[in-house]
Amino acid sequence: MGRKSQVVTGKVRLSYVNIFNARSFQEGQEAKYSLTILIDKKDKTTLNKIKKAIEDAKQKGKTEKWGGKIPGNLWNPLRDGDERAEEAPEYEGMMFMNCKNSRKPGIVDENCNEILDATEVYSGCYGRVGLDFFAFNSNGNKGIGVSLNTVQKLEDGECLGGAMADAESDFGSDDDDMLD
Repeated sequence: MGRKSQVVTGKVRLSYVNIFNARSFQEGQEAKYSLTILIDKKDKTTLNKIKKAIEDAKQKGKTEKWGGKIPGNLWNPLRDGDERAEEAPEYEGMMFMNCKNSRKPGIVDENCNEILDATEVYSGCYGRVGLDFFAFNSNGNKGIGVSLNTVQKLEDGECLGGAMADAESDFGSDDDDMLD
């Protein structure tokens, strides 16, 4: 990672994983690949790298996007998960960021082998993420954005967002009552 605005995280939890197919969240909006990362507040190394990259992006934005000064109401991508913990308990004790890109990220396993199966990387698993921070000035909104570049799955975790149905449990019984 050559530029100061680029970061490879330590181990983070992945949420709202949408990295195999681009998706638009509103009609007429460009389809993008996206991911939310949950960073443990105890991971000072990753958080410090992110904060430094955000500061670097602010300084670039000051000259390139915002006419020589940093706006007071600047959007900061790094947010406190405790504010969302009531509706999403997995956010407690975490910082979080939403990341996206119009280009598909590189997706690999712990040995850097490409992952092609979309079921392998899911909301709740753990990994590392390569990010690039940049300043934006779009439609009156000013802030720091986060570009999703790469994802490395490190290990499985409890699935977030509700458990998947188990086909064997649903259909594996000899109970024919449902067919009568």
